Amino acid sequence: MSGVLFDPESIRTLAAILRETALTEIELVEGDRRIRLVRAGAAGQGGAVTAQHAPAASPAPMPAEVIAAEEAVPPGAVISPMVGIAYLAPEPGATPFVTVGRTVTAGQTVLLIEAMKTFNQIKAPHAGTVTRILIASGEPVEYAQPLLVIE
Repeated sequence: MSGVLFDPESIRTLAAILRETALTEIELVEGDRRIRLVRAGAAGQGGAVTAQHAPAASPAPMPAEVIAAEEAVPPGAVISPMVGIAYLAPEPGATPFVTVGRTVTAGQTVLLIEAMKTFNQIKAPHAGTVTRILIASGEPVEYAQPLLVIE
């Protein structure tokens, strides 16, 4: 491909749009240039964003390159299965389901997500220790957003 590749900041902006929405893919064409960003893996298996650069006339995409490491889902992250409002405790003023440093078992409720007036229990996918809580109680969350990390 001749010419200058897309600006890295533009790629980061598109990657942020993927993270903030339920989109799994974005493709832009500008003259003879094309950029396609695809969220790699299914929810819960990681969410690294990849970018592919290829001329618009070329039907075969070039090999993917991983954007920045800081945009990848942390290992052991519990991923939101839906859009809604996250709650770290069963009711206001109650003890949180989990705190940083707490050991959890597989299947244990770690938080709630309210969606369409229904409180959905989000359970630990595996046993381990909660090392990070990435959201605040009462905060809106998006599909595939990392919520907390269990190592």
